[in-house]
Amino acid sequence: MSCPLSQRRTLVELDHARLSLRQQCVLLSVHRSGLHYTPCGESVENLAIMRFLDEQYLKTPFYGVRRMTAVLTQGGFDVNEKRVRRLLRLMGLEAIYPKRNLSKPAPGHRIFPYLLRGLAVVRPGQVWAIDITYIPLAKGFLYLVAIIDLYSRYVVGWSLSNTLEATWVRDTVRTAIAEHGQPEILNSDQGSQFTAEVYINELKDNDIQISMDGKGRAIDNIFIERLWRSVKYEEVYLHPPQDGLDLYERLRCYFRFYNHERLHQSLDYRTPASFYRVAA
Repeated sequence: MSCPLSQRRTLVELDHARLSLRQQCVLLSVHRSGLHYTPCGESVENLAIMRFLDEQYLKTPFYGVRRMTAVLTQGGFDVNEKRVRRLLRLMGLEAIYPKRNLSKPAPGHRIFPYLLRGLAVVRPGQVWAIDITYIPLAKGFLYLVAIIDLYSRYVVGWSLSNTLEATWVRDTVRTAIAEHGQPEILNSDQGSQFTAEVYINELKDNDIQISMDGKGRAIDNIFIERLWRSVKYEEVYLHPPQDGLDLYERLRCYFRFYNHERLHQSLDYRTPASFYRVAA
């Protein structure tokens, strides 16, 4: 993370007598690469533009490069389409559906069918959904992966990383399974992290059915898209994180609030935790 080493040691002990770095990272829901996070090599101006694009994308995910460029220009930024296109690609944002560039499968990776069409989700643990989003920091950015139970909207797992590695996603799923048991189905988009062998094998080893969104389908992962909107508007944008450690602490508190205190209209104004416990 971008905080000093002395601060990082308040959470992770590099020379712990019993717990390895890997084990400590699993317990903290932090990928190992996050321990060595350094601010991304973008200018202050580009980071400001990316922060603007991230919020605008939540409002108008159907805006392409030209419209995004026009909005930025009207907002006082001196940008051209080439620059906006590069930053959107770096953030993993793509207009129209919306679908992310994060969602492009790697060549040769296997794609699985979409299993949720017409399926009645009637109990917790029946279907989980997983996705990745961009989170802006004061001097850089990180990626957040989260897993929710579709029946209760309970966030069963999350983690941060500064790189989009399939092993990071696999480890997050592994931790969620250890804490909550395996779901019957795990749904994702067709991103390279979710079509990688290490991720697929983890699900198969746990007898989890693999479901993937169809290309161009805007509503396949709608519940986790709503989670991203809640996380950003209710926490990240209200309290901009300064660095990776600050972001981790804020998300840890927010997800506890989201699961145990936040009332959800779709749950008849109950919390995911109470709904999850009662239903389970």
